[in-house]
Amino acid sequence: MSAECTLCRGPAGDAELMRIQVWEDELWRLTMSTFGYTPGFAYLEPKRHIPHITDLDGAEASSFGHVMGRLTSALKAAADAELVWVYIFGGGIAHLHVQLAPHRRGDPLNSQIIRGRVESEQLPSGAGRVRSLDFAELPADEIEPVIERARLLLDED
Repeated sequence: MSAECTLCRGPAGDAELMRIQVWEDELWRLTMSTFGYTPGFAYLEPKRHIPHITDLDGAEASSFGHVMGRLTSALKAAADAELVWVYIFGGGIAHLHVQLAPHRRGDPLNSQIIRGRVESEQLPSGAGRVRSLDFAELPADEIEPVIERARLLLDED
């Protein structure tokens, strides 16, 4: 735990964040926003102080997938949503918190992953691609070395 971390205070910090705890187990807790623009907006966070998703390890890492599946299914049903979007930003509070956003057609949630003006195109597969109107796409010689480095790093495990 970190004394300065609002999320480490658990339920004692919820009022400050305008949340209420609705579930917990020995490793994780789920809180839901008591205000907002869409019903069911929730936050999953580890009880142990883990600053960012890149620091996830141990029992939390082992249980993350199971917990996410269970909680997103419950939120989807509770909010009568089409799906649940998952956001992990990591730039505000330095304690891992996964934002779970039940999405229903017509709500104000945003799926835009690139800031600024964008256009969408549908690929032959049916998948969508978002293209920025404000930023140039990176050339392949900037992207491919990162792909190769990631492969090498992951092959080391």
